[in-house]
Amino acid sequence: MIGGPAHLFDWGSLFSFQDYGELVALLSNSIIAGAVLGLVGGLVGVFVMQRDLAFAVHGISELSFAGAAAALLLGGSVVVGSIGGALVAAVLIGLLGTRARERNSIVGVLMPFGLGLGILFLSLYDGRSANRFSLLTGQIVSVSSPDLGWLIGIAVVVLAGLLLMWNPLRFDSLDPQSAAARGVPTRAVGLVFMVLLGLIVAVSVHIIGALLVMALLVTPAAAAMRVAAGPVAVPVLAALFGLVSAVGGILLALAGTLPVSPYITTISFLIYLGCWGVQTVRGRVRRSRGAQYA
Repeated sequence: MIGGPAHLFDWGSLFSFQDYGELVALLSNSIIAGAVLGLVGGLVGVFVMQRDLAFAVHGISELSFAGAAAALLLGGSVVVGSIGGALVAAVLIGLLGTRARERNSIVGVLMPFGLGLGILFLSLYDGRSANRFSLLTGQIVSVSSPDLGWLIGIAVVVLAGLLLMWNPLRFDSLDPQSAAARGVPTRAVGLVFMVLLGLIVAVSVHIIGALLVMALLVTPAAAAMRVAAGPVAVPVLAALFGLVSAVGGILLALAGTLPVSPYITTISFLIYLGCWGVQTVRGRVRRSRGAQYA
């Protein structure tokens, strides 16, 4: 065969732990940012799942990508641009998509629009190609100290907002009709949550990229809900799974040659598979015990 096996991928070069300690110290900002986003993203993801907003997360991320791409083109702050785009999408979905069918239609319209705008802005950008690629797949080396301050500040705002409205938000997420009958301002609660979701999506785009943001905002919570059901156990597990996925993915990416997003999404998916396996085994054990006592 012409050229021999040189075209084959060298799996031995996928990881290199040479000078790994220095890399960890150098990119400590990214590790801290990943830990914060994993924790807060896991908590937010619980309500995303309960309110059936997984599709909306993807729609918000596309508008966030468009805002970040516009900021990159204009020479502004990518973080500020992504926040602006995400908030526009979140408010539109929150105001116009009061019911699931309406919300899915709006998200279906916003997604291609945001992606098209983002691609347009990136095609006009004549700077480094790595900057363009990082908006889609994430970039661990892009978290500077000012960016880390932005990310932590926004995560704190989101966490504080969640804690302040935890009970009415949980009530509205699980039983919106009863919540409205009890006097919970469901429309206001839903809109505020969409704003918080938009903020955490925007900062997640900065770490994991627009295309794969659901790995931090959906998968950890979905995995936790497979193996737990309590009001405390599910959020705690979701936050833990998000933390492990984000920090574990970043630590692997430091030793690897691939972008950070494949590592984060793979860990997140493996956690989900493990939880699905635990749920399956539990179901079989319960059915077996039920058959014995029948």
